Amino acid sequence: MGKDTLIEILKSQLEAANATNIQLNETIRSMEEHFNAVISDLRDTISNLETLLRERDESLDKAGSQMRGMKAAFLPKKSEKQALPAKSQDREEKEAAEEERKAAIKARGNNGARRKDYFAVETREEDVYPGDIDLSAGVEIGVRDVIRYEMVRPSFIRHIYHIHTLRCGDVIASGKAPSAPLQNSRFDGSFIAGIAELRYLYSMPVERIVKYFQGNGFDLDKQTAHGLLKKTAELFDNLYRAMQLAVREGSYLNCDESYHTVLVRNEDGKGSRKGYIWVIACRENGLVYFFYDDGSRSEKVILEELKDYQGRIQSDGLGAYKKVALQSGGKIVRLACLQHCKRPFLEDDIKDNPDAKAIAELANSLYHNEHRHEVGEGWTADDNLKWRQQYAPPILAALKTKLEEIKGDEAKYPPKSQMHKAANYFLNEWDGIEAISHYGDVDWDNNLLERINRYISLSRHNSLFFGSHEGAKRGCVFYSLACSCRCNGINFFDYLSDVLNKAADLPHLTPEACRELLPDKWTKG
Repeated sequence: MGKDTLIEILKSQLEAANATNIQLNETIRSMEEHFNAVISDLRDTISNLETLLRERDESLDKAGSQMRGMKAAFLPKKSEKQALPAKSQDREEKEAAEEERKAAIKARGNNGARRKDYFAVETREEDVYPGDIDLSAGVEIGVRDVIRYEMVRPSFIRHIYHIHTLRCGDVIASGKAPSAPLQNSRFDGSFIAGIAELRYLYSMPVERIVKYFQGNGFDLDKQTAHGLLKKTAELFDNLYRAMQLAVREGSYLNCDESYHTVLVRNEDGKGSRKGYIWVIACRENGLVYFFYDDGSRSEKVILEELKDYQGRIQSDGLGAYKKVALQSGGKIVRLACLQHCKRPFLEDDIKDNPDAKAIAELANSLYHNEHRHEVGEGWTADDNLKWRQQYAPPILAALKTKLEEIKGDEAKYPPKSQMHKAANYFLNEWDGIEAISHYGDVDWDNNLLERINRYISLSRHNSLFFGSHEGAKRGCVFYSLACSCRCNGINFFDYLSDVLNKAADLPHLTPEACRELLPDKWTKG
C-alpha cells in the first residue's frame, strides 16, 4: 500500500471520527437541555409544593388559633388546679386527720351527710307541744330541736311619712322625712342597691331585673331602672375618683383588660364594636379600679393612667404594660404571669407532647413549693423570700434550658408551630418571671384579676352589650365598688345601701374626703 493511499485512509477515518464526535456532542447537548428542563420542572414543582405546604401550615395554624379562641369563648374553662406533689409527712398527717373526721361524721349517722348551720339568717323560735294530751297534767321528759329553713321572697315596703307641722309660741316647726339619695326621687338607697347588685354582681340584664321585680310585686319599668343607675353613677363621681387615687397607694398592682360589646351608633343608627375595659387592683388595700376610654386598647390609656406611679405591676405579655415599665425610668418593675406562660402548653393540640408536659411540670413545681407556706400567721414576706430564693433558681434554670431547646430545634418545631410560639412567648416574658423570685410578697401569676374579670365575662354573655360608651363608663363605677367589696369581704348590698343613704353629703366631699367611704375603710352605720 502506498504512502498516499494510507494518508487517504487515515483522513477518511479522522473525518468519520470527527463526524461521530460532533454527533455525540449534539446528543450530549440535547440530553443536557432535556435534563435541565426536567430539573427546572422538578424545582418548580418542589417550590410549589413548599409554598402549598407553607400555606397549609399557616391555614392550619390560623384555624387552630380560631378554634382555641372559640373554645375559650364558648366552652367552660378547665380547672387549672395543680396535682398534688408526692406525699410528705405533713400531708400524711393531714390525711390521717381527715380520715378521723370522716369517721366521726359516719358515726353520727344521717348517711354521713354534714349538716350546715346558717347562723347569719334571721332565727325564730317556737315551742311545739303535743295536741292530744292534757298539758297541765303532763310531765316533760325531754326537748329536741328540729330546724326548718324558710325562704321569703324579696319584698318591697312603701313608707308613708305623715309630716306634721306644729306651732309653739312664735316657733313653727315641721317633722323631717329621711332624705332620698337622688333628688326628686322616692327610692331609698336599698332599692337602688338591689338593682345595682343584680346588674353588676350577678350579671342580670336590666330587662330581666325589671321582670324579677314585677314577679315579686313591684311594677318597675326599664327606663326608671336605667335612670336610677345613671343618676347614682353621677352621684358617685367623687367616690370613683377617690378609688382611682387609692388604688395607686399600694406598691404592688395587678393590671389587665377585658372586652365587652358596646353599641355605637353609625349613620344608620345601628352598629356595635368591641370595647376594652381596663382594670387595676391594689393588693395592699384590696381596692379594684375599672376604667374605660371609649373602648380603646391603645397603650396611651394605661401609660396615662400609671404615668406617675412607682412600684410593681403584674400583667400578661401585652406590650403596653412593658412600655409602662420601660418609660418609668426604673420607677416601675413589671412582673409577668406564670399562668399565661404555661397555658399555651396545656392546649389540646400539644398537651400530650413530652416537651410540653416537661414545661408544665416544671412550672407546676414552682407552685407546689410555693404552696407549702402561706404569708401570714407567723410566715412573713421575708420568710417567703428566703424560701423562694432556695427553691426557685434551680427550677427556673431547668425551665429556661428546656424552653431554649424547644425554640432552637426548628427542624422539630418550625417557627410557625404552636410549640415554638409557646416557647417564644415564655422566653419573651422571662425577665418578668424571674423578677417574681426577687420578692416574697408577690404572686407567681395574675390570677386575682383573672377571677375579677369573670364579672365582665358574665355580663358579656348575659347582657350581651353596653348600650353606649357612657353605659360602659357607668359599669366601671359599679364594678369598681362591687369587686372592691368582694376583695374586702364586705356585702355589696349593705355597703351600697349605707353609702347611698349618706349621699346627701357626697356632692360636697372632695375625692380625698371620700377616701374614708371606700370599701377598705367603710364601717356600717
